[in-house]
Amino acid sequence: MYRNDKVIRRYSEPFKLKILAELAIGKHTKSELCKLYSIAPTTVNVWIKKYNRKDLMNTRVKVETKDEISRIKALQKEVEQLKKLLLKKDLDAMVEESYLEVAAEDLGYKSIAELKKKLSIKP
Repeated sequence: MYRNDKVIRRYSEPFKLKILAELAIGKHTKSELCKLYSIAPTTVNVWIKKYNRKDLMNTRVKVETKDEISRIKALQKEVEQLKKLLLKKDLDAMVEESYLEVAAEDLGYKSIAELKKKLSIKP
């Protein structure tokens, strides 16, 4: 017996369309069809996308209170501020590195590491 003896199923186009038709008329739910025909739910989702039947996809409805919405907006604003601060910090570090490169070159050192070692600056 081989190590990879998985059964690979290939479904015909008419079979796929039959499953989608049964789903469309409401004869069975997606989970019932999957159990009935031994099909993975993700496989049915792939068929729904393949045949552009978005009407058969599960619909998500997100219910939020005003407090939740305002909290989300506050968190998004905070994330944006933190991104700006991080960008500023990265730019400051680049400028500092550039200054050290110039200083090392002017003082005759081969690299910044050599200058830092000489001056005992921790990276």
